[in-house]
Amino acid sequence: MAISELDIQNVLKKLIDPNTGVDFISSKSAKNIQIDGNSLSIDIVLGYPAKSVLSELKSLIETQLSSIVGIEKVTINIGSRIVPHSVQRGVPLIQNVKNIIAIASGKGGVGKSTTAVNLALALAEEGANVGILDADIYGPSQPQMLGISGRPDSADGKSIEAMQAHGIQAMSIGFLIDIDTPMVWRGPMVTGALEQLLRDTRWKNLDYLIVDLPPGTGDIQLTLSQKVPVTGAIIVTTPQDIALLDARKGLKMFEKVGIPILGIVENMSTHICSNCGHEEHIFGAGGGEAMCKDYNVDLLGSLPLDIKIREQSDGGKPIVISEPNGEIANIYKQIARKTASKLSQLALDQSSKFPNIVIQNT
Repeated sequence: MAISELDIQNVLKKLIDPNTGVDFISSKSAKNIQIDGNSLSIDIVLGYPAKSVLSELKSLIETQLSSIVGIEKVTINIGSRIVPHSVQRGVPLIQNVKNIIAIASGKGGVGKSTTAVNLALALAEEGANVGILDADIYGPSQPQMLGISGRPDSADGKSIEAMQAHGIQAMSIGFLIDIDTPMVWRGPMVTGALEQLLRDTRWKNLDYLIVDLPPGTGDIQLTLSQKVPVTGAIIVTTPQDIALLDARKGLKMFEKVGIPILGIVENMSTHICSNCGHEEHIFGAGGGEAMCKDYNVDLLGSLPLDIKIREQSDGGKPIVISEPNGEIANIYKQIARKTASKLSQLALDQSSKFPNIVIQNT
């Protein structure tokens, strides 16, 4: 009995991608199915970066397809293709940036900037082209976290080149001012500076631009939601009740302006004593999960309160880079894959398919 493409599709319909929770047919990842006698070749094109788990996915698919009666050889070509997804209506896109992910928190001190930089680095480690924009004009922290010093170049005097560190592109007001200079600016000046940093930076072919927002729901967050083409947002919180109260406000703000919530990251979930190994929920337990249940969003991951995360970030070499094979780096990579896979299931950007309409006097 000859093997048909339908036989292959039926197997792939039952095979769930562990990163997306969707089968490979529904996600349209399976392409170019070729059957030659007893040999099968197929391309698997993921919509998210997954460099660290590609071999596992390949083995999973090969095992299932090899179980088809009559198949003797299976060739799987697997890789990722990241495309732009839709943003708020009427907001112009940023040149050379496919997707913008906002990292927000309701209050300060929950580890948002540390999460943002490690998420950016984790996405890069998974194979994506990534940039990070430090949108905290009053208290920029990314220059120190990335270990970057000096000033960005400007070849034409109008645009500026993004700084580089650990394989990602970066921009911050901290690169343009002295480290001890306070930004004594009112709201309009701050939002104007944010827009300039975003649109005047010469980003180079970014799959994802991570925007590290200041805490709260003020001018910068409002500007971001109205004038910056955001694909999705992540809320960072701790399990503490006070932090969760403010995190809920941040989540509701993004809902009101029509920006999808990709999920919640619970930081400082537990503390493990470095001396005795005792694990304790010093900020409470289950708060992030409860918030996700209340608002029907995903918990992207939970991170421990670990001194190494703080030490490595303060030292300019975040833990995803300093300990790339460690347990905490693996958690960040899992969060990165979940984030990107959630984003890959959003509506695609169709703006390039519409022609430009020019009105001329004739």
